[in-house]
Amino acid sequence: MAYEIFGNDITEIKAEPTKAPVTSTEETEQSCNRLEGRNSVLEAIKAGRTIDKVYIQDGLRDGSITTILSKLKGTGTVVSFVKKQRLDQMSETGHHQGVIAQTTAYEYAEIEDIFALAKKKGEPPFIIILDEIEDPHNLGAIIRTANICGAHGVIIPKHRATGITSTVVRASAGAINFTPVVKVTNISNTIEELKLRGLWFACADMDGEVMYKCNLTGAIGLVIGNEGSGVSRLVKEKCDYVVSIPMMGQIESLNASVAAGVLAYEIVRQRYSK
Repeated sequence: MAYEIFGNDITEIKAEPTKAPVTSTEETEQSCNRLEGRNSVLEAIKAGRTIDKVYIQDGLRDGSITTILSKLKGTGTVVSFVKKQRLDQMSETGHHQGVIAQTTAYEYAEIEDIFALAKKKGEPPFIIILDEIEDPHNLGAIIRTANICGAHGVIIPKHRATGITSTVVRASAGAINFTPVVKVTNISNTIEELKLRGLWFACADMDGEVMYKCNLTGAIGLVIGNEGSGVSRLVKEKCDYVVSIPMMGQIESLNASVAAGVLAYEIVRQRYSK
C-alpha cells in the first residue's frame, strides 16, 4: 500500500503492487538518487534532503522505522509498504535493512562551498582529492573519513571514476549529506587553480617521503590515487611533495580508503600538534 504524509496523518492514496519486479532500466535511472538502509535515510532527512518516496518492508514497525515515519510527517513524501522481495529486487547494495528511499538528484557542490565551509570553521582549507577512484565502497568510505577528520570537501573527476551512487551513499554512513563533494573535469588543472588560492598538495605514493617527516600543516590537499595504478603521472607532477605510509608487513600496499584515512589523520595530528 502507498501512503502520503500530511501533517500528523498518514493517508492511503493508492494500492502498491508488491510482486512486479523493478526493471533494469528503472533501477539504472533511480540508482544515483536512491538511499538504502535506515541510517542513510535518517541522515538524509536530518540534512534536509528532499525525499520523494520511501519503500518500507511490510510489517516493520520498530523504533527506527517509526522515527523515519515521524520525521517525514508533513513533508508530502509518499510511503509504500512492500514485500521484502520487492526491496531485494530494487536494492543495489544488498543491505537495505527494510528501507529504500528515492530522493531528488544528488547535487554536487562547488569548490567555493569547500572554501566557505573552511572559513565558517575558521580553519585552513583541507581537501581530499581522488584521482580515478573506481570502487564506490572506497569513495563512500573516504567521504565518511573526510567528514570525521574535519576535511572541508572531497573532489572527484567526472570521467574514469565512480560518482555518487546508492552504494556510495550507504558506505558514507550519512557523511555525504554534510561533506561537500565536487566533480571536476580535470584534476591536474584543478590542483593548479587551488595552488593559486594558497593550497599545497601532498600525493600518496609508496615511494614517497614517510609521512611523519613531511609538513602537512596549513592549507592542504591530499591526493589519493586509483586502487590499482595509484596517482597518475600528470597529477603527481602537479603535487608539491609525495608522501608514503610506513609498511611493516609482507604486503606492500593498503586499500585506497584505508590509506586515505591514515594520511588524513596524520594531517589531523599535525594540526593538533601545531
